[in-house]
Amino acid sequence: MEKADTKQKKLPDDLWIKCEQCGEVIYQKDFMKELKICPKCDLHFPLNAGERIGSLLDKGTFQEMDRNIYSLDPLDFGEGYKIKLIKDRKQTGLGEAIVTGKGFLEGHKIVLGVMDFRFRGASMGSAVGEKVARAVEVALKEVLPLIIVSSSGGARMQEGMFSLMQMAKTSAALGKLNKSNIPYISVLANPTTAGVAASFASLGDVIIAEPKALIGFAGPRVIEQTIRQKLPPGFQRAEFYLEHGMVDMVVHRKELRNTLKKLLDFLSPNQIKENK
Repeated sequence: MEKADTKQKKLPDDLWIKCEQCGEVIYQKDFMKELKICPKCDLHFPLNAGERIGSLLDKGTFQEMDRNIYSLDPLDFGEGYKIKLIKDRKQTGLGEAIVTGKGFLEGHKIVLGVMDFRFRGASMGSAVGEKVARAVEVALKEVLPLIIVSSSGGARMQEGMFSLMQMAKTSAALGKLNKSNIPYISVLANPTTAGVAASFASLGDVIIAEPKALIGFAGPRVIEQTIRQKLPPGFQRAEFYLEHGMVDMVVHRKELRNTLKKLLDFLSPNQIKENK
């Protein structure tokens, strides 16, 4: 008589995911189909650049630009910084903390930039600023709407003044776009803070935030310690910003693509729509 196989089959580690807010256990495949949104508490988990692009653009239309632009070590910060950059490139498959390119959104040809928090907290160094500026230049040259999805911890401290200069650089580039009456839509994901929030992320003709996204320059604890006052509930969250006129709308991730399509219909009525 054959012995029964008592060995337990090991399940893959990534088969389920636990919501960090409500504790709900979610089947990974369902989680990905739902754009990484918890079905119980509606928490919006971070999307990486590829996932974000796939959720917004018409399938197969994205053409990446400036892939080979990446940060070096202009201040000779040390081997640690260089090693971390190499590590992030290997782990993410990205050259830098933002991916830029052209594609179609419901038939509208656009220039798109998407920040990826996995790469150095999507901090803005010289390469990120350069890629944003070049994306603006392409939008100007080809008269295309620009959409940037931001999610960042701010300026990259290892590049010092070179990093801070990108705030002025990107803002000046967007000023030219504004004078040319070419629409720029800024989408703020969680978190969008510090130098990025204080520059191109806040300069959109329309500013959209995802639900409960953290938005601001300095962190709440720093502000409380500085002003020595308790901050109101929900301070620096997307809904607080909407209530105080700092963003134009808070849009659920599942509605973002359709909302952007409607905005492009309104802001670029004369743009020739194309298919793939």
